[in-house]
Amino acid sequence: MKSIPSRAIAQLIEQLARAIHSASHAHGLYPAQWTALRFFSTADKQHRTATALTRYQGIAFGPVSRTVRTLIVKKLIRRQLGESDQRIHSLQLTARGTALLKQDPLNVLTKALDGLGSADRRALVVGLEAALRTLASRDSDIALDPDA
Repeated sequence: MKSIPSRAIAQLIEQLARAIHSASHAHGLYPAQWTALRFFSTADKQHRTATALTRYQGIAFGPVSRTVRTLIVKKLIRRQLGESDQRIHSLQLTARGTALLKQDPLNVLTKALDGLGSADRRALVVGLEAALRTLASRDSDIALDPDA
């Protein structure tokens, strides 16, 4: 098999990311809100906090706080006082939030990936994890200048 240039792979990943982002403007939610719903649906109970979501997304707390407030207003998540520390609020999906996740725009991509064989899935995961580690190890200022 002919070698595929890294730039071509990067552009495919960019197209995929854009397609996912565009599809995630669905059911009255924005992409960040879908990400938050997914996170709170799968995170361990002690990590269902706005702070944990902030770390997961690697962004500032302000936008995450707004996302959480919006999801609470939309009755998709609710705050629950911590069992051992009442200062910590755990964020739980409501029945409405759980039901909405069944219509998650990411389900289309999930089904597409279901069609890959085991070896292809493993190779994809290994490659994407390596790329993410490389990006994470760089400075937070990723140079956009192609000559940098």
